[in-house]
Amino acid sequence: MTSKQTNNSIRPWGRYFVLDESPLYKIKRIEVEPKSRLSYQFHKNRSETWIIIQGEGIVTLEGKNQKIIQGDIITIPKTLKHRIENTGNSKLIFIEVQTGKYFGEDDIVRVEDDYNRIK
Repeated sequence: MTSKQTNNSIRPWGRYFVLDESPLYKIKRIEVEPKSRLSYQFHKNRSETWIIIQGEGIVTLEGKNQKIIQGDIITIPKTLKHRIENTGNSKLIFIEVQTGKYFGEDDIVRVEDDYNRIK
């Protein structure tokens, strides 16, 4: 695997690092700050698998909430609405493995967003 940890992006909820990518997949390390959450969203062109490596929180899948902790694995098929929220007092960190045919950030369709990023 070719490390690309210098390829990072700051977001209002935290940040992410692209660890590796190819035409077949993209792998990110995502860090969510305490009491923050990502937008409620879906993707048209990719599926995601999240592996929780630190912290605790809540994952919402199609309107249903479930608690998550270190070691949990969440599978998110293409077009499934999803969100992750850090409910703890330290960073929530997970590895995101994207598979599909397109991995651009413009494949994010936001349904709800705490940071006014819905177009």
